[in-house]
Amino acid sequence: MADGRGAPRTQGVARGLTRRPREGDLMSWKDSLRRDPGGFSRLRTEGGEVRIFMTEALLAEAEEALGPQIENARRFPGVLDAVLTPDAHHGYGVPVGCVMATSGTLAMGPVGYDIGCGIAALRSMVARAEATPDRVKDFSLRVMQRVGLGAGAKGQSVSTKRFQEIVRGGAEAMGARRGTAERDRIPVDEDWDVPKDSRAWRGQNQLGSLGGGNHFIELQHDGARLWVMFHTGSRGFGHGLATHFFERAMDELGLKRGQMDLGYFTPRSKHWRSYRNAVAAGGNFAIVNRLMIGQAVAGAFAETFGAEPELIYEISHNLVQEETHPDLFEEPVWMHRKGATRALPAGHPMLAGTRWEGTGHPVIIPGSMGDFSYVLRPLPGAAKALYSVNHGAGRRKSRMSARREISQAEANRRMRDLGVLVNAGGPVPIDESPECYKPAEEVIRAVTEAGLAEVEVRLSPIASIKGAD
Repeated sequence: MADGRGAPRTQGVARGLTRRPREGDLMSWKDSLRRDPGGFSRLRTEGGEVRIFMTEALLAEAEEALGPQIENARRFPGVLDAVLTPDAHHGYGVPVGCVMATSGTLAMGPVGYDIGCGIAALRSMVARAEATPDRVKDFSLRVMQRVGLGAGAKGQSVSTKRFQEIVRGGAEAMGARRGTAERDRIPVDEDWDVPKDSRAWRGQNQLGSLGGGNHFIELQHDGARLWVMFHTGSRGFGHGLATHFFERAMDELGLKRGQMDLGYFTPRSKHWRSYRNAVAAGGNFAIVNRLMIGQAVAGAFAETFGAEPELIYEISHNLVQEETHPDLFEEPVWMHRKGATRALPAGHPMLAGTRWEGTGHPVIIPGSMGDFSYVLRPLPGAAKALYSVNHGAGRRKSRMSARREISQAEANRRMRDLGVLVNAGGPVPIDESPECYKPAEEVIRAVTEAGLAEVEVRLSPIASIKGAD
């Protein structure tokens, strides 16, 4: 397998990172798009083509700043293919909503700092009518007592021995039913260990905690029954590992601080194997973190509603793993998904022997806390998007802009008008207001019209719990 050795065009990349296109610039990256009848657009970049799965409405509001970052996605050594998902928006180095296949190179920006971040969903047999205002508030308070909320929140502290079992064993270390996690265990080499000089060890007391930002726990309904959906990742453990290797790549490649998000390791780098193991360990931590939160939430749900919900699935959207797609590539590739969700349909060889072999696995897609969320089922057409779909609705307003333009009173009133209880009646996080995100229905329309997946369940929010940064 080729490893894509070669020098990146760091000078051109640096220009793309240090200056966003301004309104009034003569040429937009959108001017070069070619619409394909398959429900996507093609963009030819210096490094090769990128397929963009957006409707005309989503393209119209896509940021000009995406242009240089789309170019960046094809500039890493050994990139074989790249796509953008419908929720794509400006990120760090490459867009959030970027999928990239390489022949061996492991790139950091297309994984991100929250290694293994993802979504899980619980389904109950409890009727929607049981979610009375008093019970909804009771459930919210019980969850907030059980799960650490906020950026620095602590969770369960475990012994070093148990911590090692978790970061190496993933869902298997939790005794989870096979197939409820996207990956039961991500292999970690026996002789690898967490770098002593990283800050990753702070994650040892953060298992079962949510964090801040766009991470959430949400009570929802499908029109008949109650569900719970939650979003979190690898907390300080993943961030510490990512920071450590971003810095190693910066030193190895001679990158400037503004180019840090474009770090990578080819297979001949002395850090390649260690970073591969770090991503695996971070992914395992994130899986277990979601499973532990799921247990806490299920307990709170049972105390409030008298019945325990079932974990349907958990799945990541910030990861790089070696994958086999014989219909697309002759050899295994390293598939990077940054803010993108794997979508394997029925019959895909990577599902052979699993409970999802005959149906395809569930894909869990949240909207904003005032919008619909979805459970999708992948279709064979997902192949043209590198067997990937979006990971959410996609941000349309920056956190800074939201805090500047939306008052606390407006944010609180908006959620009251929508009938969604936030943080048991506490203040609504302004930068997570519904208007900060794209319309979920339009994003999902891009997925279904391109034939990537079909909607299996549409969920409406009842109560949302978010931690502050």
